[in-house]
Amino acid sequence: MWLVIALCATLCWSGSDFFSKLGSKPSDKYSHWKMVMAVGFVMGIHAIYEIASGVSITMQDIIYYLPASSMYILSMIFGYVTLRYIELSVSSPICNSSGAIAAILCFLILGQTIDPLSTVGVVIVCFGVLFLGIAEYTEDDEAKAARQIHSNRKYTKSVLAILLPVLYCIIDAVGTFFDSVILEEGNTFLPNVFHYLSEDVANVAYELTFLFMAVVAFVYVFIIKKQKITSYRDEAPKGIAAICETAGQFAYIYALAANPVGAAPVISAYCVVSVLWSRLFLKEKLSWKHYGALICVFAGIIIMGIAEGLAS
Repeated sequence: MWLVIALCATLCWSGSDFFSKLGSKPSDKYSHWKMVMAVGFVMGIHAIYEIASGVSITMQDIIYYLPASSMYILSMIFGYVTLRYIELSVSSPICNSSGAIAAILCFLILGQTIDPLSTVGVVIVCFGVLFLGIAEYTEDDEAKAARQIHSNRKYTKSVLAILLPVLYCIIDAVGTFFDSVILEEGNTFLPNVFHYLSEDVANVAYELTFLFMAVVAFVYVFIIKKQKITSYRDEAPKGIAAICETAGQFAYIYALAANPVGAAPVISAYCVVSVLWSRLFLKEKLSWKHYGALICVFAGIIIMGIAEGLAS
């Protein structure tokens, strides 16, 4: 049963990537805020369901988890902006490399040991992301245009296109670092600042914080900036992406609880499926340098997932 749940998490998160990409129109400079609205409102509904099901949470819990939830939400905002400027098949692997940065932070700041298998995965991911950035930025305009002939969208080379997913990766890694402190019972790192929370309370705190951000985004876009929805059909992918994101998070928790050794590497490979969707439906095509770097990133992420599962 754990494998079915893990595959559901993988499909949901890759679906979130894909539909977020469809909903991120290059011509709509508010698309990332609309994505925040969609995800926040869906997560808010799920949080209310969890509370009704018995999860007890206080405002203090939400504040305690704010260091992690704020980083996760900020990274996702950068991720949604990223999708307007770069191919999904490039952005998703870079964003999903945050586990390597988080491992380094935990090693340097918390003094946690890193097993040899995780170390290998971290090094491979870091090299893969570096080479992916080099391949993207050094590609000449003619070669980029030639491989985008059949693509649904056209992109131009820019520092911003590479910087945004890297920012996502770093900020998400900081969120994971805070998670490792807050979710660790008996934490000794700044005990007067970080307080232990159970996973279900932390998840609801995160979802309620995202709901608050959705309300802020709604006020900013539709009241302050006076934007209007011109086509509900164009906005539909954002709602589907939000449902996939929330369902993926839900399945992820249960899959790891059921079998962390098997589930971790399966779920960690969701960006591979995201690249598959981008190739099949968005007609994205990369150069051999891109694919070489992607294979390196994929291998490192899966190795880290296996190491995490064995450690659990």
